[in-house]
Amino acid sequence: MSSLNHISKKQSLGRIISYLKSASYYIMKSRKLLVGTSILLSLILIGVFEPLINSIRLGGLPSTAIGFYPRLLMPSLDFPLGTDHYGRDVLAMLITGIKNSLAVGFLVGFVSIAAALIVSLFAAYKGGAVDTFLNSFTNVILILPSWAIAAAAVAYIQRLDITLIALIIASFAWAGPARQIRSQVLSLKARPYIDLAKMVGERDYEIIFFEILPNILPYVIVGFSYAVIGGILAETGLRLIGLGAAEIMTLGLLIHIFMTSGLIIQGYYHFIVGPVISLILIFVSLNLINIGLDELFNPRLKKVTGE
Repeated sequence: MSSLNHISKKQSLGRIISYLKSASYYIMKSRKLLVGTSILLSLILIGVFEPLINSIRLGGLPSTAIGFYPRLLMPSLDFPLGTDHYGRDVLAMLITGIKNSLAVGFLVGFVSIAAALIVSLFAAYKGGAVDTFLNSFTNVILILPSWAIAAAAVAYIQRLDITLIALIIASFAWAGPARQIRSQVLSLKARPYIDLAKMVGERDYEIIFFEILPNILPYVIVGFSYAVIGGILAETGLRLIGLGAAEIMTLGLLIHIFMTSGLIIQGYYHFIVGPVISLILIFVSLNLINIGLDELFNPRLKKVTGE
């Protein structure tokens, strides 16, 4: 019995390793995954090295420091995106905005997927009253006007930071991935190999982590990606209407500043190009990754696309 248990674990680990190998191989073969991953990694590297880049460019000044440069400079070699009406380097603010917007998005993604896995993976496998309650609670969250509630919460909380903003958004963003993952768990737990795992003496947590989780990894990754997109969109929407911490520069706040300062009306269109293109690149890269993953793990779709 113990030998069968050991063989089952080795097979499960083998499936995970196989997924990783096939994913790395497919990234190199799929133009969608390669382009999407390359764009996203480039933006992440910009965010990671933001303190170093802005320290070199600004000489240690924060990117939001007011009045250290001439106002409303047009793009040049020294200021590729010019300066704003407060004498701030627009490129420096853009790099900071990319870092903070990605931080919000990834925090929302991680928290949402963690909550979704707890609610759906464990509850759906065990079933019973707990699963019924959590499924009903998930459905309630899905029908709530989540963005309006998040906006009200952000408006009345005085001291906001990136983590708190992400947690407010994630408190609603987990419901969608939870529902999708739950349906997959319900389907998988009825498969014969799960019955076999129980027969050889595997514990519930071993079945969950070694038998079920490897088979739902594609849904987890796609759910995480959409949660990141939703988190960035929600935070950008909040900033566009003037909500959130004014001292935390994000892409949404950058767009809000230029829309409300009258610079666009005065013809300084280049100010808005940076944050808009950055948001487009984030969304395009994540959607390309989702499409590539769908083609990787969906054999029927691979036949249709011919890849």
